[in-house]
Amino acid sequence: MAEDAVPKTFRALVESAERKFAKVRDAPSYGRGPNHYFPKVFKAYMKLWDYQQKNRSKLVESGLQRWEIGEIASRIGQLYFVQYMRTSEARFLLESYIFYEAILNRGYFEGSSVKALKDRGLRFKELRFYARFLLVSLILNRWEMVRLLLDRFKALVDDSRAQFPDTTFKEWKVVMQEMVRFMKVDSPFSNTRPLRYCAIFDSHPNSLPYVARFHAKKVLKLRDALLMSYHRNEVKFAELTTDTFRMMQCLEWEPSGSFYQKQVVEVHENGISTDQSATSGLIDINLVADMTDPSLPPNPKKAVLYRPSATQLLAVLAAICDDLPHDSVMLIYIAASGDSGQTSQRKQVSGSVRTSLKLNTVHECMSENYVNGKGGSSHPSEPSLWLGPTRSAGSNNLFPADLIPFTRRPAFFIIDSDNSHSFKAEKSLYFHHNRFSYLIIVLHGAERGEPAALLLSPLRPTFKSQSNSSSENGSQFTFFLTAPLPAFFQMFGLTFSDADVELMEDAESIVSSAFAEWEIILSTTTTLDLVWAQVLSEPLLRRIILRFIFCRSVLTNFGGREGNEHYIPVCLPELPDSVSPNSGIVQSAVTRLAEHLKLSHCFRFDNL
Repeated sequence: MAEDAVPKTFRALVESAERKFAKVRDAPSYGRGPNHYFPKVFKAYMKLWDYQQKNRSKLVESGLQRWEIGEIASRIGQLYFVQYMRTSEARFLLESYIFYEAILNRGYFEGSSVKALKDRGLRFKELRFYARFLLVSLILNRWEMVRLLLDRFKALVDDSRAQFPDTTFKEWKVVMQEMVRFMKVDSPFSNTRPLRYCAIFDSHPNSLPYVARFHAKKVLKLRDALLMSYHRNEVKFAELTTDTFRMMQCLEWEPSGSFYQKQVVEVHENGISTDQSATSGLIDINLVADMTDPSLPPNPKKAVLYRPSATQLLAVLAAICDDLPHDSVMLIYIAASGDSGQTSQRKQVSGSVRTSLKLNTVHECMSENYVNGKGGSSHPSEPSLWLGPTRSAGSNNLFPADLIPFTRRPAFFIIDSDNSHSFKAEKSLYFHHNRFSYLIIVLHGAERGEPAALLLSPLRPTFKSQSNSSSENGSQFTFFLTAPLPAFFQMFGLTFSDADVELMEDAESIVSSAFAEWEIILSTTTTLDLVWAQVLSEPLLRRIILRFIFCRSVLTNFGGREGNEHYIPVCLPELPDSVSPNSGIVQSAVTRLAEHLKLSHCFRFDNL
């Protein structure tokens, strides 16, 4: 019958799109190789979306529910987000937000029939929608939307437990608690400068001519990055930890800003606004074209891994390295506990607190377990990072030597760990076990083709007060590399509400002026190692290098601790002495900032 043709065709399109979607939903978000199936899935859903728009009235007459349109829109939003994670293209993230926001504004999952409200499966669809929209809003830094969604999500979880008393919603309560913890860490800094590279804040006019004239023998572009975190009890939402969230945003370009003012407005063909209370399927899928800035460079592709095994991490690295373009450098960010990943133990040092982790350093011989043959290996304990929930010697350890094969291509390593310095040893270390000698291989100095750039975190973080040293705030080193001024405030227990706008603007101006001065030094010095010179023209990496210089000077000169290397980050190869922690130019910038914030008494500068 003719009247049955439309709903039958619609159902067939839904089933076809669902089958295609299932094949890409769990596709790995790494590797540069083409995925020919994604365009097919997009095409299937665009065809379905277009069909329900053109035949909406007939579909409603045949029994189409509002939540069914919401489910289709939610699938499209999810598909766009998956593609964003694969490509790091901002337009896909914005498209995802548009669809999710339309679902929320029109209440597609609300106002259904009483029968639908008692449908447990439908309730799970709605909960998944809120969880996914929360993640998209979080990555876009839409904090007002995050707060709104979290309030509604809490109410929905409570209502679900009342409506379906025989069903446990424990996992959704965990999702809610994760978001609350995440917001507690990052929301205090939500009104500060964006973590993404913003030309207004991160491009320094005084130094731009020098950077533009700088030419190295080899110039590399940042095209790919791997971001990995594995800590016990780390704050996270979904599979995005505080540290990987900050680093992921640090490696992207801030959109032009038009997106934050634009509202989704739907109109009928005759120009009249769409009635939001009706069953509507009109969402402008081309709206994002008005929100993206074509003048911005592409974001580097990022593979974000949450708690991978050592073998999974190496497999992803191999896939990225194999597809890396010849003129590119790969950033590898690894945040993990050293050796066994034991919980931190704090020590009081001269009125300040330095959170310390007991670890097996490269100077320790071997653990008793290895001597007694209980460690699962006949080899002595080597310096390593711990990637695993339980002790299983070897299989859960990431050794510096494991990363050597990937130095056949240019690599920029950021190792954030209480055992990070095990990657820097330049001399071979021998451990005598019975009558044999074992060679402990480290990363620096053992590269297989391309000398690697290494930024190594301090072994222990530094805080003025113990109350600010909670590991739930994320890594201090990563925070300095992604948001230097907020990290400085956190180090001294300051909050942005404690300072007025003018004080904050002046502090930002001091840091910005210092970065511009250091950019000029790096661009004009004749002693800059080629490893750093070949990435200096890459804005995202240059910004990280400048922030490292700032971080190193702050931590070195805090309370005169320059003699204790456990509290100082390391870069390899060395940067020029003109930007060393003891350089007068660098120290003067930290001095100005400390004096401005009335913290001069916390530092000791020997060269000023």
